[in-house]
Order: sequence, then structure tokens, then C-alpha cells
Amino acid sequence: MGATITSQTETPRIYVACLAAYNNGMLHGAWIDAAQEAWTLWDEVNAMLAASPIAGGDEWAIHDYEGFGGIRIEEYASLDRVAALAAFIAEHGTLGAALLDHCAGDVDEARETLEERYMGSHHSLADYMQDMTEESTVIPHSLRYYIDYQAMARDAELNGDLFTVQTAWDAVHVFAGA
Repeated sequence: MGATITSQTETPRIYVACLAAYNNGMLHGAWIDAAQEAWTLWDEVNAMLAASPIAGGDEWAIHDYEGFGGIRIEEYASLDRVAALAAFIAEHGTLGAALLDHCAGDVDEARETLEERYMGSHHSLADYMQDMTEESTVIPHSLRYYIDYQAMARDAELNGDLFTVQTAWDAVHVFAGA
């Protein structure tokens, strides 16, 4: 099965530290809500730097983050990228975080996948296969118990026809393959 996210997505935020203070043995930084415009993030970083115990400190780095699911935020990630990732997660929640993880952090690919290839949420991929089969094919009652929907689901995923991301034990989101 695809990527799994087992907890609720927190609000995406980053901890930005003043490097001048850090290099002088002091911890000075701020947690910043990342689901804002990049220019607002810049304003908050600049406010944190202005309050630094080391005068003139103008270098910063991201020392921690949360609420980005499986996406890794690098120490020197651009605030434009951080804002784009956070906005997508804020808009789409746990599904957005899981989909970004599946798409290796590519916001454009995740957005396109969600808008054009999303097939809905089901208890399992086998349930989706059963629903699709029963909606499109008349199955004689005498054959209903011989259809292996688990095998159909496995084959569809292995062939690349479908992929899934799981956001809860009974929430499997199905997408058409590439």
C-alpha cells in the first residue's frame, strides 16, 4: 500500500533561530506559523532577528519544524517553499501531507494529482475495486463469492493503474496511476 500517516496533521510551523546568537552559545528563535504568505514569514523572521541578544545578527536557519507530515524541511529551505508546502497542508489536512510525501514534496504534482486523479476515500483498495466492479459489471449471484477483490487491488497497484495514501486505519485514498 502507499504512504501512511497515522496521526492528525498539526498546524505546519517552523522554528527559526538567529545564527549569531546560536554561534555565541545562546538559543534565540521563534516558532512561526508556516501557513502564511512567504513575505509574512520574512517579516516574522526579521522581527525575531531584531529581538536577538546579539546586535546586527542577520543570518537565520530553520532548526525545527512540525505539522509537515513526512516532508523534510531543510535548515536553509526557502521561505517560499515552506509557505507553499504549509499552505497545501493547511488546505488539505492529513491527506495533503500524505500526498505531498508521496509526491516527494512537489506541491504542483500533488495539487495536479488531487485535482485530476483522486478517486475518493474507501476502507481499503479492495473495497474500491469491489465498488467499481459492481457498478460497471453485472455479476451473477452464483459467482459473487469467487471474485478476489484483494488480488484485483494488488494487481492494480502493482501495475501502476492505481496508488493509495492511507490517512487512518479505515481511510485509504485512491488515485489513478500516472
